[in-house]
Amino acid sequence: MNDEAQNTMGTPTPEELREQVERTRDEHGQTRDALAAKADVKAQGMEKTAAVKEQAASASSQIREKAAQVAQLIKDRTPDAVQKKAQAAAQVRETASRAGQFAVDRTPDPLLEKADRAAQAARANRTPLIAGGALLIAFLLVRRSRGRNR
Repeated sequence: MNDEAQNTMGTPTPEELREQVERTRDEHGQTRDALAAKADVKAQGMEKTAAVKEQAASASSQIREKAAQVAQLIKDRTPDAVQKKAQAAAQVRETASRAGQFAVDRTPDPLLEKADRAAQAARANRTPLIAGGALLIAFLLVRRSRGRNR
């Protein structure tokens, strides 16, 4: 019997056997790679971390976008008079900050040190200061009321 006769009866040719062996090797290699990927905890952790980072970035972007929308909505619904007052208040705060910085820049260092020590002492002894202030206010109120009775 020749090779063709054997082939028709179900016996594979050497070439077919080689192809089948090659396919089996490929399948085993893919299976091995899949199992190795499942067993690689570090790589899975890195993939999960990357996915979580991507989700966090997406959520952060959405939050920023929503916050900008809300801020714009509030600005649109705020009356002009209130907006002008808010702008004026911001200007006053800025001017006061500049004035304070100007005063600090022009104040001699020894005086700044004394003021700092006095502030620290005041923070450390709040109760006596509050009591003294209350007494002073009470004294001034009594004096004022006696002045009106005359």
